[in-house]
Amino acid sequence: MEQSLNRNRLFSRLEILIIVLLACMPLFASFPYRVNIFLSWEGAYRLSQGQVPYKDFGMPLGYMFWVVPALFMKVFGTEMLTLVKAQVFINIISGLAFRSILKSLNVQPGVRLLSVLLYCLSFSFFNFWPWYNHTVIVYEFVALAFLLRYIFQKPMQYNWLWLIGSAFFVVCSFLTKQDGGGLAFVLCFTLLLVHCLYEKKWRALLIFLGSLAAIAFVGIYPFTRYNFSYWFNHGQPPHTARVDPFDIVDEFFLESQWIKFYLFLVLALAFTHFKNWKTFIGNKQTIFFLLLALGILCQAIILQITSYTPPDNNIYFHAFAVAFILSQLTRLLGFNLNHLKPLFFCAFGLMLWWSGTFWKYFERVVKRAMPTSTAKAKGKENIVNRHTYKIDLDTTDIPMSQWKFSPFKSLHKIYLPQPTIEGMERLLNMDLVKSKKPLHVLNMTELTTLAV
Repeated sequence: MEQSLNRNRLFSRLEILIIVLLACMPLFASFPYRVNIFLSWEGAYRLSQGQVPYKDFGMPLGYMFWVVPALFMKVFGTEMLTLVKAQVFINIISGLAFRSILKSLNVQPGVRLLSVLLYCLSFSFFNFWPWYNHTVIVYEFVALAFLLRYIFQKPMQYNWLWLIGSAFFVVCSFLTKQDGGGLAFVLCFTLLLVHCLYEKKWRALLIFLGSLAAIAFVGIYPFTRYNFSYWFNHGQPPHTARVDPFDIVDEFFLESQWIKFYLFLVLALAFTHFKNWKTFIGNKQTIFFLLLALGILCQAIILQITSYTPPDNNIYFHAFAVAFILSQLTRLLGFNLNHLKPLFFCAFGLMLWWSGTFWKYFERVVKRAMPTSTAKAKGKENIVNRHTYKIDLDTTDIPMSQWKFSPFKSLHKIYLPQPTIEGMERLLNMDLVKSKKPLHVLNMTELTTLAV
């Protein structure tokens, strides 16, 4: 018994170590300037300067996306790298929220450790920059963590505070992006409704909905005088409506291979409980785990259409589905992932499966040790291989290997094409700029850090 407790403590510490370590790795790296990252920097910068969303600036994004990066700019300054620091914090919160969800569902420690590793590798590790399609999901997971804490924690005097916390983060999710926030509400509402049916008490649902309405009012009403409704984008040109039922169905049946595979396995494993229906219904945690896994998969089906950039925006479904599948397989097959040998074997398998997320860090080192061998060319013959068999007609493209660091503090550890750096230097050397007179500049570039 004592050995089991010690092992559980060890697994808990390893989970936190994995979450923090993988989240912090970007702090020791340098980065190429990323296309569209100006959206993240500009909103956070304006908020940090005290500007009011929709009044002083009107980008069609939810303002809660910028709150964390803006707070980090207040503390660490307005460098582009501050966004990376903010994302490190977001990734840590994201991993801890996922871990809390699994703990509330009483997932076996070995399965939980593997699921946390998978979650970090597949969803957090390669997200270096804050992006609204990622932040909206993190807020949702925090809301789910609070909600499940309320449902499965032993009754306490102030237990209802978890409901208010869940409602708060559902609103944060919605005020980051409507589709993800709306789906977060549907999932949280469904889980809480099932809980109330189990308990035959409705007070929790009323507290949740009341808190949600009050917090949403506080978060929305002050901005209604500034054309806040434009953010909803009801299909005004040049956009189309966000939700297209045909696109969702079409994408699901034509593509979505992993989602369909997981749906089959999750439902197949759930049916193994039907031999004893009363026992299955009586196992509240299994029911909620099943509802959560199915809800996340259904959400992933919708988000791949409504939030189509980046294309792997919904990739978090892997961790939830695998956590459920492993939990059920260990029950059916009778093996224990708390033992080190099967745990290490499965961890190695996960690392091999998701090697693409970390291989690029080792690629340069391995490439030096294993240089490409080619036959000697005769005369001026071109060498043909998988890297050169296509003709690149873009003569203006500068390979990233030729990008350089700039001397500007705001772009510290960010490398860019040399002509871009030269253009910024020419701009800053203009007499008009050197005079340090108050300037009103219309910046039509993606280099929004020119503001500082």
